[in-house]
Amino acid sequence: MPSQHPAEIGHGHVVESYVTRMYGGLPRYLVLNGGRFLGPRWWHTTRFTRHLIADAAAITDEELEALLGYEWRSRLTAAWLIGVDRRERFRARIGDLLLASEVCYSGGAYCFALARFGTHADAEILTAYLDRYLPRTGLRYDQPTALGALLRLDAHLGTRHADRFIRPGGLWDQWVNALPHLRDHPAHAPAEQRRSTDLQCDFADGWTRP
Repeated sequence: MPSQHPAEIGHGHVVESYVTRMYGGLPRYLVLNGGRFLGPRWWHTTRFTRHLIADAAAITDEELEALLGYEWRSRLTAAWLIGVDRRERFRARIGDLLLASEVCYSGGAYCFALARFGTHADAEILTAYLDRYLPRTGLRYDQPTALGALLRLDAHLGTRHADRFIRPGGLWDQWVNALPHLRDHPAHAPAEQRRSTDLQCDFADGWTRP
């Protein structure tokens, strides 16, 4: 999928308006990527989340497409805005970007959006991603985030898509154990991946709940 600067399609304002807006000396995309706003001690959380919710509601589909067609910072931010506002009409686009895995960092935001949509169709996309990338044990992409999102969807939908990945000796164990220093590392436990996704989605639910 070729990258195109938003200015080339008449949306030159979107990067400054939505991606690089500053909070506590940090641009929005870095705050989203690092999850700083999810902690209780960051002084800028209230302002940051208020603006994020407002922008998620106000941004147009055309502006989102312009961001999704650019580089990782713009794609990451767009996926968060899509997820917060639950714009399910972007499901196929988000799924295509996740499965392509063209750029760094943005995949976690795609998984967040799919987890927020919360349907069987989203679980199918995450399952397809794990089927494609867990067997490729040399690739350290967004497998943990995708698993966490799928576990959350299983819990909410009453499904068991993740079971075959996390059974003993299954694809998840093979992927983790391919690098010796990751074996038995608590951050790679499936429950920890689920907890991380739950934290993001539960915060978003709290922001957007009437």
